[in-house]
Amino acid sequence: MAHPAKEETIDLVKEIFSSYLKEHNQRQTPERFMVLEEIYRADGHFDADDIFFNMKDSGSRVSRATVYNTLDLLVECGLVQRQQFGKNQYFYERAYAYQQHDHIICKECGSVMEFCDPRIQEIKSMMEKIHNFKIEGHSLHFFGTCGDTETCERKKDVEVKKGSTVN
Repeated sequence: MAHPAKEETIDLVKEIFSSYLKEHNQRQTPERFMVLEEIYRADGHFDADDIFFNMKDSGSRVSRATVYNTLDLLVECGLVQRQQFGKNQYFYERAYAYQQHDHIICKECGSVMEFCDPRIQEIKSMMEKIHNFKIEGHSLHFFGTCGDTETCERKKDVEVKKGSTVN
């Protein structure tokens, strides 16, 4: 059974997306809403192909172009965040009703760990006061290497054998 809070969030983001599409004279297609639902049911970070192949595997007939175009619209309306973790590829994550968090990225294996530290909010507040500036969001990425190099290298080797990248 689906989690009630997650279903409420999905209903709410559908309403927000619907309003955004109307305001910007964009078509409200079932496929666009299917992409939105797929994103809000997924966990963590994903790229456009992750969404496309997950939907294809579950029997959806959504085109790759529809996924990419819908992701752009969702970023524009603030329901999805786009991140680039030091590569030429974008990763996405839900943005609505999810706590602000930051990222630690391994340059070796590409793993991404999320963290949330309340001290960052304190720094944000202090910077607003010092510079008389209203901060509306932030992005913090720490780059380095996994502390457990054996696990890190093993992860990288498995991904190389599979011919894919780690998000």
